[in-house]
Amino acid sequence: MKEIIAVVRMNKMNQTKKALADAGFSSITAKECLGRGKGIVDMELLQGAEKGFEEAISQLGQSSRLIPKRAILMVVPDKSVKKAVKTIISVNRTGKSGDGKIFVMPSIDSISVRTGENGDATLDDV
Repeated sequence: MKEIIAVVRMNKMNQTKKALADAGFSSITAKECLGRGKGIVDMELLQGAEKGFEEAISQLGQSSRLIPKRAILMVVPDKSVKKAVKTIISVNRTGKSGDGKIFVMPSIDSISVRTGENGDATLDDV
């Protein structure tokens, strides 16, 4: 099994959540986070970008401040990694700086607190 951590734009979170559910990934965890990549951001345009205005997103300029993002955390069976990653990319790729990052890491085990099950049996079977 693998853990997938995807950092995406705030305004893409609902679309990403829906796409993952439609693809059979009903179990995700999401949280607010701050970060920035190699690019730097103009904070005036950031306010428009946070409201979902694509023109503001496309014109983000240069600043060293951290940008509000969403982090999606999910653990999936090995056979489902490519599907999950493709789904996240399909919603979030705009071709512009700030589209996000996806990290895929090995996960040793998963245990259901309620049932005591472990391994792939605790995961979405996609």
